[in-house]
Amino acid sequence: MNIDYFKFLKTLNILYVEDEENIRNNIAKTLLLLVNNVITAPNGIVALKQLKNNHIDIVLSDISMPEMSGLELSKEIRKNNKTIPIILLTAHTDTNFLLEATRLRLIDYIVKPLDFNQLKEALMKASNEIYNSGNFSINFENNIYYDFSKKKLFMNSEEINITAKEIILLEFLYKNRKRVVPTIEIKNNVWEDDYEATDSALKGVLNKLRKKIGKDSIKNISGIGYQLNIN
Repeated sequence: MNIDYFKFLKTLNILYVEDEENIRNNIAKTLLLLVNNVITAPNGIVALKQLKNNHIDIVLSDISMPEMSGLELSKEIRKNNKTIPIILLTAHTDTNFLLEATRLRLIDYIVKPLDFNQLKEALMKASNEIYNSGNFSINFENNIYYDFSKKKLFMNSEEINITAKEIILLEFLYKNRKRVVPTIEIKNNVWEDDYEATDSALKGVLNKLRKKIGKDSIKNISGIGYQLNIN
């Protein structure tokens, strides 16, 4: 399936760390043109708390901040998360900074002043890496999200029980989200045994999954099939 990485980017959540309030507010508004949700932090200490309490896909941080620099923040993040894309905003172009950035496996760094096209390009690069690594989530209402790599469902970072059949159904609908999937095709992919693939079995799994991710998250097209309804 051909992936529109810009549309995929619009489903992601970003943590933006900047100590200057006016800059933080203005850039956050710009970021909302590109991503699903922007969570902000005025410094690295608050940023680490935001990472713990929220589902974050990408970190964008200024490098020169009091208390904890962007590089120090990146080091702290990498202790627990080796894969989350990190982008730093910097005025530095010296060799020592570039060497340190390489060790931290940054997705990109953007030299100030911030240029919208450079920002978009860096975020698209992050989007591409997240999708191709399978290290992403499907976001639903009420801060509910499904983590593809962990095969787990969460609400406000608390795990929600989800069965194997519900996982197969959710992932199959996501991979085919651009179309209405016929009922027979769903049953053939969720159940190996035709005897078990009954209409009542499908409705049972659908109803239980809807209760967990939101009843409007899966649309029923009468007489045809089902389609995942996400932004």
